[in-house]
This record gives sequence, structure tokens and C-alpha cells, in this order.
Amino acid sequence: MIDLKQLRENPQAFGDRLRRRGGDFDLERILELDAQQRQLEQRRSHLQARSNEIGALVGKKIKAGVAATDPEIQALKAEANDLKQQLSDLEPQERQLKEELERLLLTIPNPPSETTPIGRDETENVEVRRWGEEYKPSQPCQPHWDIATQLGLWDVERSVKVAQSRFVTLLGMGAALERALIQFMLDTHRDRGYVEVLPPLLVNSASLTGTGQLPKFAEESFRCADDDLWLIPTAEVPVTNLYRDEILAADQLPIYHCAYTPCFRREAGSYGKDTRGLIRLHQFNKVELVKFVHPETSAAEHEALVADAEFILQALKLPYRVVELCTGDLGFAAMKCYDLEVWLPAAGCYREISSCSNFGDFQARRAKIRFKGAKQKGTQFVHTLNGSGLAVGRTMAAILENYQQPDGTVRVPEVLQPYLKCSQIGGATA
Repeated sequence: MIDLKQLRENPQAFGDRLRRRGGDFDLERILELDAQQRQLEQRRSHLQARSNEIGALVGKKIKAGVAATDPEIQALKAEANDLKQQLSDLEPQERQLKEELERLLLTIPNPPSETTPIGRDETENVEVRRWGEEYKPSQPCQPHWDIATQLGLWDVERSVKVAQSRFVTLLGMGAALERALIQFMLDTHRDRGYVEVLPPLLVNSASLTGTGQLPKFAEESFRCADDDLWLIPTAEVPVTNLYRDEILAADQLPIYHCAYTPCFRREAGSYGKDTRGLIRLHQFNKVELVKFVHPETSAAEHEALVADAEFILQALKLPYRVVELCTGDLGFAAMKCYDLEVWLPAAGCYREISSCSNFGDFQARRAKIRFKGAKQKGTQFVHTLNGSGLAVGRTMAAILENYQQPDGTVRVPEVLQPYLKCSQIGGATA
């Protein structure tokens, strides 16, 4: 949620920054509702103060021996009753204003950071760096779905029978490779200082609202019709909301969590895109990195988060590039974001495998996650960050394509060999 105080104090600068995203946002209506709400609060405070004053005055007079039937006492009581009615009349007005203001605030995205490159869409994202050599074989490279089929690593047709399209069942070495990747990623991130979490896969509406998926992205999520529960689109949601409505001690920060979960997305609006393979599924596995940090260290923690995700790709020796998203391509809740894109030789292009975002205090405001120093007056909102470390299915796709051999086998990356207890998939394993 945006900082209403910033908008109130400098609406022009705030609006200019927000409009870098593109789109039209009704900030004037928000300011109007905010002013009305504060006026009502001021009036209620004045009425309540007068009501308290009358109560004290009546008590004082009666204690001094003035009869309860005295005209002055009766006049004060009549005024008190009138004030009580006025306060009662204000309640629905305040409630309605608050609800409308909150509804509008929840639709406003996070303003981009001052360092986020300005651009209209993904074509204006900025490449930051590349790592590794792109694999360009002398003979045609098979797409990962063909390799997976030939090696018996998955079953698509039976998955459609069990569920529907965009679901897959991994078999044999396919399932083992997925499991090995998950374990390798978790082991690596734990060694780098993250505390592992195994969170619920179903979350309530408050949790999705806290991280910014609701109300805007309701159509992207799977909902349980009989309960206020949703299948998680990413572990970011339950892990971030572990601290919802809490005030942390400043010395608890930073908090680093990593979590493996299946993720569930409807992929609404993406029909016809990536219909084959492991790139765009309704259910997929992911290892997520989530940070809760002090605002002063936020930018440095973001760069470190990206490095942690890059470390996995480098350990697997998968070529990739880092791209900074421009203002027009930022996610709803992010103020700054880097995408890691892995090289897929069959497609001859880079594809997103991790998105590392700094949300500033945007999610913390929605989820009310604050911190307080030992000698600090009041509280501050933490900064939250998250990134994939990595999307497991896309990592498998990259391995199948980058490590394929002319004889149809796939070499196993060295760091995964202790997990799989073999050096290749297909043929005679060694």
C-alpha cells in the first residue's frame, strides 16, 4: 500500500513518479476521501472531548451537592445525549469513507524507485550483465519437451486425464532430477544464511491482500469455493504473512527465509503461450527467497538477493543474463526488480527463471509488519524483498537443453551428481 502521507504532502511529485508506470490512477479522489476522513475524525475528537468534559463536570457538581434534578444538570445531560447521538451518526459515515478509501488504495501500485529505468514495456528493460557462454550446438538442439519424452521423464497425456492441460507428471529420473534440484537449492540457500520454512499451501484472503495479489490478481489464483482459502501462487505469500500484524524488534532484522513449495497459477490471459513443456504450468515447484530488512539496508539487501539466485545458476553452469525491469514492466507491488533469464538453446533465447523484487514498505503497510528499536519512539515499517531461487521446472528445462548430448543422453551437472548418484540421464548411467 502506498504511503498516504507522502501523497498528501507532495501530490504532484508522488503522482509524477507513479505515472512512470503508465496508466491512470485516481489520486485526486484518494486525497478528497482522505481529507473528508480526517475532517470527520477531527469532528469526532472534538465531540468526544466535549462529552468527556460534560461527564466530568456533572460528576463534579453532583459530588459538590447539586441535585441531579437541577436545571443546570439536566441541561448538561441533554447536551451529552445530543453529543452521543452526533457521535453515533458519524460512525457509518466514517466507516463508509474508510472502506472506500481503502478500496481505492488497494488498487494503486507501488511507485517505482528513483533508480528504476523509465520505459513503456519489456522491450525497454535494461540488460545489466551476462554470465557463461551460450551453448550453440553444431546440430539442431532439441527442445526440452522432446528430450523429456524420449527419456521417459514425464507423462503429459495422463496428466491431462487426471487434471487438465498445463499439468505434468514427472516420472523416474525426471522426478528424481526435480527433487535433486529442490534439495540442492535449499541446501545452498541454508548455507548462505537463510532459514528454511515449509509453509501452508492454502492461504486466506488477508494473506493475498498483504502481499498484493488481491484484489488485483484474483483471476490469476485458484480459490476454494467453500472456504476463505486460496492455493498459493508462490511461497512469498505465506512466508511474508508469517509476520503480518506484528511488531518485530529491530535486532531481529534482517530475517532471511527460503521455502520450497508447489505453486498454483491460473495463467489467465496466457492461453496459447508456451503450451508445451515446463515453462508455463498451472502447478510448478519453486524455491523462494524472502527477506525482511531495515529500510536503510534495503538496496544492498536487494543486490545480495540477486547474487544468491545467481549463485544457483553459476553452480549449475547455466548461462544467464540479468535484466533490470523498466517502470512500465514492473510488477504491481515492486518498486525495483531484476529478472534472471536463463539461456534455452532450442529456442535460441533467454527466458525468465527468477524475478528478484524490492517492495520497499509497500507490502509491510498492507500486512502491517513493523519494527521498533529498543530506545526508539514509535515504529517503522520493514522493507520486504523476495526472489525465486529458482523456479525448479524452468531450471530442469534449461538443464535438459544445455546439457543434452548428440547420443540423446543428458549430462548431469556436477553439483547434482551426489544427489542423483549418476553422471548422465539416459543410456548407460555412470
